[in-house]
Amino acid sequence: MEIRRARKDDVEALSDLIVRTKRLNNEFDPLFAVVPDAKARADKYIQSSLAAPGHLLLVAAEGKKVVGVLRAETRERIFYEPRNEGRITDFYILPEYRRKALGDDMIQQAAAELKKMGAEIMVADVPAQNEIANRFYVKRGFRALINQFAKRP
Repeated sequence: MEIRRARKDDVEALSDLIVRTKRLNNEFDPLFAVVPDAKARADKYIQSSLAAPGHLLLVAAEGKKVVGVLRAETRERIFYEPRNEGRITDFYILPEYRRKALGDDMIQQAAAELKKMGAEIMVADVPAQNEIANRFYVKRGFRALINQFAKRP
């Protein structure tokens, strides 16, 4: 299994994985309903991430098959220390490749890459109702940092 930075020829496969993660989020919470044109939006999202400074896009591939994606970005926390944050915004591995340490390997590589990019803390955005993702991150030493509350007006 290879974990590497994404390339332009990965866009199609990565877009598919991003849409899968968004649909999974919807399974946990109806406030994450996926828009009809999610695939087109994912294509643009991935393409802009490839070109943007401060963005990290990792691919897990078995041969030519893309089996996982991790997208992160760096930002400054202007009021807090540590100042520089690496934020995992999207992380998805195909079900048949889970529970084989690939998630650990991707998190470790993301941590190393984000540190090189100046991050002093690494956080992950996951829906509160996604207990699978919550357990995954807690098991790897993450803890809740912010609570976000929502309701329809």
